Amino acid sequence: MALRKFVDRLTKPTEEIDREQLVQWCSSTGCTALDEIVARKPVRVGGEVRSIRIVPRAGADALEATITDGNGALTAVFLGRRKILGISPGRRVFLEGVVTKDGSSNVMYNPLYEFAG
Repeated sequence: MALRKFVDRLTKPTEEIDREQLVQWCSSTGCTALDEIVARKPVRVGGEVRSIRIVPRAGADALEATITDGNGALTAVFLGRRKILGISPGRRVFLEGVVTKDGSSNVMYNPLYEFAG
């Protein structure tokens, strides 16, 4: 059995191994999985920052961070911000707030955030 796991690990793509580890970490935190979010309900989610971009919204810049937990994705929008120290790709974070739908995407505006150890 241990040999089988070792061989599986050697033959799996790195991205798949990373995704599985992220899913395991997120499920161990007790947070709601991103693919199970209900719109317009307060929620606490955890995940890894995949990308960051600055987008003009209503005449002011907004920082958009895409978060994934291996099962789904969410865009955290920080209105009026161009930078938040510590929020960078690869960083694991917890977010709390209310999720809205923008088409088929989950969006959380000005969430409370906490960096994972």
